[in-house]
Amino acid sequence: MIVLKSRAELDKMRDAGKVVAEILALLKERIKPGVTTAELDRLAEKECRKRQAKPAFKGYGGFPYSICASPDEQVVHGFPNAVPLAEGTILSIDFGVIYRGFYGDSAFTAPVGTINKQKQHLVEITERSLSLAIEQVCCGGYLYDLPRAVQTCVEAEGFSVVREFVGHGIGKSLHEEPQIPNFVPGAGRGVQLNSGMTLAIEPMVNAGSPGVKILRDGWTAVTVDGQPSAHFEHTVAVTDNGPEILTQI
Repeated sequence: MIVLKSRAELDKMRDAGKVVAEILALLKERIKPGVTTAELDRLAEKECRKRQAKPAFKGYGGFPYSICASPDEQVVHGFPNAVPLAEGTILSIDFGVIYRGFYGDSAFTAPVGTINKQKQHLVEITERSLSLAIEQVCCGGYLYDLPRAVQTCVEAEGFSVVREFVGHGIGKSLHEEPQIPNFVPGAGRGVQLNSGMTLAIEPMVNAGSPGVKILRDGWTAVTVDGQPSAHFEHTVAVTDNGPEILTQI
């Protein structure tokens, strides 16, 4: 069942999204060679306490950290650790909060120092694909217009879309209906978009093949060919006036 949010509920989701955006902005500023993802995780948790918010991921399904920190070939759900970040790496951070009873969820991929042209292009195209998907969010539009925009953008550049993980509805629960793939799953256009829907749209894009595998920790997803991967995400509301990005400052 797809849950439509009232005006009052959307106000609460705006507040949750603002907390996510502010904390992710702080984390992004800290990313540089020598910093550890464990330090970034502690910072995120500290900033949640300051804002009286709860990290959405910590404890969710047994996940043990506040952020997902996924460098280079790690696609999503990477564990923060004490290994210093190396120059030339790209780092994806996925982060969410529970605030005023509602969830916010967002992700970005950032360079660690100077990165090569392939990684830079991968990051730019992944972010662009998210923007193009968000442009398709409108009342009366259809869900699969979003993955069509992502897949067309990504594959035109010779990259591939991860198929095992999808975006999702979001609200009082972290994962609500509908699921939002980043590729067109078949015939039809999917459900119609209506005002009050709130969507976590999150393209995950690989430089090489689309295949992924899960490491022994049971969480960390990596590319099967060892090529880098990038990830961007925003929580977006469907409104009568078009898309409203709730996790953007």
